[in-house]
Amino acid sequence: MPELLTHRRLDQPAAPHRWNVSFDPELFGQLSERVARFLGTGKFLFWMTLFVITWIALNLFAVGLRWDPYPFILLNLCFSTQASYAAPLILLAQNRQDDRDRISLEEDRARAEQTKADTDYLARELAALRLAIGEVATRDYLRGELDRLREDLPGIESPQEKRRARSRD
Repeated sequence: MPELLTHRRLDQPAAPHRWNVSFDPELFGQLSERVARFLGTGKFLFWMTLFVITWIALNLFAVGLRWDPYPFILLNLCFSTQASYAAPLILLAQNRQDDRDRISLEEDRARAEQTKADTDYLARELAALRLAIGEVATRDYLRGELDRLREDLPGIESPQEKRRARSRD
């Protein structure tokens, strides 16, 4: 007996016919940050206040256009819809900001650790140099030794004594 439905097999489940919606999470995050940034401005508050005043004035005074009778159910629905979209977008923007702050904090910690390691290294090097300098004859030490030798040997004048003698002449 020939099969009636040749394009479909009844012994196997049908393939799911779902719409595959894909979006760029980074682009969506940037959009949410822009919306959240706009919702927190005086510009938004001004235009929203103007919109609400216009809505109420038209609904109260244009009797023929009363599309939203008292107590302004449709306006309340608009506010609820706006809030239901604004809240998650603001939270998403805050989460992205928290992620950026966390990454920045980790980079700051790594930089601070590197700076501390560099400072410790330089402190050790400076201590080693101080120890090495303690064993080296300094200019003042050599000058003092030469002055003592000059005092012990008669007839040798120090450079200061020569300058004094020239200035007297």
